[in-house]
Amino acid sequence: MLDETLIVFAGEFGRTTYCQGRLERDNYGRDHHPKCFSTWMAGGGIKGGVVHGETDDYSYNVVKDEVPVYDFNATILHQLGIDHNKLSFPFMGLDQKLTGVNPAKAIKNIIS
Repeated sequence: MLDETLIVFAGEFGRTTYCQGRLERDNYGRDHHPKCFSTWMAGGGIKGGVVHGETDDYSYNVVKDEVPVYDFNATILHQLGIDHNKLSFPFMGLDQKLTGVNPAKAIKNIIS
């Protein structure tokens, strides 16, 4: 079934590795972190056991193989057989794409 099914586990933000504010019994949370977040993909033509990208020792900045969200979306659409450059919709007088206005590309080294 995984030959025909793409599984994507992702969130819209990562989390900082440190506490925000004072560390107390009722206040121990971590803040949203838009610079670094993790996703997990399986099946649907994705290589197994591949780690793509790397952060610094504090998990604060990307130091290797950064993947912008539009490239992540382009990869999903590619694996679903959809050409993201041809898929557009009119919005406020512009032809918009699901991958935005940036030149998006699929992440080739995670595709089998």
